[in-house]
Amino acid sequence: MSEQTVAPRRRSWIVIVPLVIFAGLAALFAIRLGAGDPSRLPSALIGRVAPQTPLPPLEGLTNVKGPVPGLDPAALKGPVSIVNVFASWCVPCHDEAPLLLKLADDKRIQMIGINYKDGADNARRFLGRHGNPFTRVGTDGNGRGSIEWGVYGVPETFVINRDGTIAYKLVGPITNENLDKVLKPAIEKALQRSAP
Repeated sequence: MSEQTVAPRRRSWIVIVPLVIFAGLAALFAIRLGAGDPSRLPSALIGRVAPQTPLPPLEGLTNVKGPVPGLDPAALKGPVSIVNVFASWCVPCHDEAPLLLKLADDKRIQMIGINYKDGADNARRFLGRHGNPFTRVGTDGNGRGSIEWGVYGVPETFVINRDGTIAYKLVGPITNENLDKVLKPAIEKALQRSAP
């Protein structure tokens, strides 16, 4: 074999080997990314007291009782609470809004919203358009409060026991399927566990 034939073969291996390695890593990444259910991401906060960070009310938001209060950590003790992190710019938040209203029909629980990195006008319009299921709405304009809650992104929903501890965390939007199969059973468990 001449030197001229060996040189192109070496060059082709230099090109092919990195491409094969890259393709293998890309396939592994795709498999790992697709294999996990993002709603099952673990939360280090399960079983711990909910963050004690007060959040101011959503400016100008009212209901039949008057101004809707913000998030006061003391309000998380007593009834079982559902805390939903939402934003008007979040597309899945629009999709889950009717299901939050459905949850709010259960008078055994209180619904609390955390409005994440949103403008007050936009958030009020969002709640006006879809209905306001929340008895309290705290605003988290810079996202620091949500970091303390361990929020990965919006929407996320937490079930809080009567003693103020986090019982369950749902990452991603509430759907008809996970409402019936996951969230409602978590709420029932919290109600039974927390029964006076």
